[in-house]
Amino acid sequence: MIEYEPVIFMTAIKLNSISKTFFEDKPVLNQVELSIDSGELVVFIGSSGCGKSTLLRIIAGLDSASSGDVWFDSDLMNDIPPAKRQIGMVFQSYALYPHMTVRENLSFGLKQKKIEKKEINQRVEKISQVLEIEALLEMRPAALSGGQQQRVAIGRCLIQSPRLFLLDEPLSNLDAELRVKTRQEIRRLHKKFKTTMIYVTHDQVEAMTLADKIAVFAPLNTKNKRNLQQFGTPLQLYNQPENKFVAGFLGSPKMNFIPAKIDRINEDRIDIQLNSGKKLSFNNQFKYELKLEAGQLVDLAIRPEQLHLQPNGAEILEVDFDTYEQLGSESILYFLYDKHPIVVKLPYQEEFNNMQNTRRLYFEHSKCFLFDNKTGIRLV
Repeated sequence: MIEYEPVIFMTAIKLNSISKTFFEDKPVLNQVELSIDSGELVVFIGSSGCGKSTLLRIIAGLDSASSGDVWFDSDLMNDIPPAKRQIGMVFQSYALYPHMTVRENLSFGLKQKKIEKKEINQRVEKISQVLEIEALLEMRPAALSGGQQQRVAIGRCLIQSPRLFLLDEPLSNLDAELRVKTRQEIRRLHKKFKTTMIYVTHDQVEAMTLADKIAVFAPLNTKNKRNLQQFGTPLQLYNQPENKFVAGFLGSPKMNFIPAKIDRINEDRIDIQLNSGKKLSFNNQFKYELKLEAGQLVDLAIRPEQLHLQPNGAEILEVDFDTYEQLGSESILYFLYDKHPIVVKLPYQEEFNNMQNTRRLYFEHSKCFLFDNKTGIRLV
């Protein structure tokens, strides 16, 4: 009978003004402020060079911040070495010991802590049952599939009863089918153990399907003064992006951005004009610090699924058909509007070989976004 039950830690994480500069005074992270509630699964997402993996390493203690504080609950962790932070970490490569069996990989850290052999065996048996790897215990990593190695790597972390669970792109080496299955396993494990998890990825599907909350990061440049662009639930970020970067990063296919300029503006309304001459009017309800004026450049943003071939909205775009992709359950159509690419996502399958060269797209402008072209800030 297995008596051991994993100890569950639910640790809150607070990052205060974390900055990191590696060389030549070029910052990688600038003033990152983030609070993660205990038991949350938070995904860090962003393009290459945005600092998400660097921030994860700072949380783990593998790198030190140039400035700022890392808190686990009420404990300041700045000077605490990695080995004493009680962190379980899964890397992209899994980093299993190739000369050890699965059982030996799982028990290695516990032996280093000089835990009694009986308790080690109980922990190994329990974790292997939870992860369904009991039949693999006497095998070596080379004999395992990528998904099996991934489960062993997770088990090696869970068996330590970590205070915090960090995963750095753990599915990038798996094929598409196994990625979906392993994603479900990670979500199921989080639901069971409720350990605080931080998961780094560049894959928005992983972020949207796994996360309780998502932190979207961008590389530092003249437009992005800080890495962290927005933090919230997946639907909050998808439905209410705070800026053009977040709007364009989340969603597949990506958001359509159509160049425009402000025609007129007052306290109640913003009227814009597209390059084609078409005009649209929006309620001016956004609280912004920008000084807006007529002639200022903006971007009208419409998600591909909000554009339709049939009249179900008040607004119309006259577009030229380019090509299409048939994905089985849905269709992706490509058009040109005033020589600007427009993508439409339809929730059904159909052959579009006889599509007219010029046709109308319909949309509700209440489902659109408006972004300042210079700063990227959402206006309405």
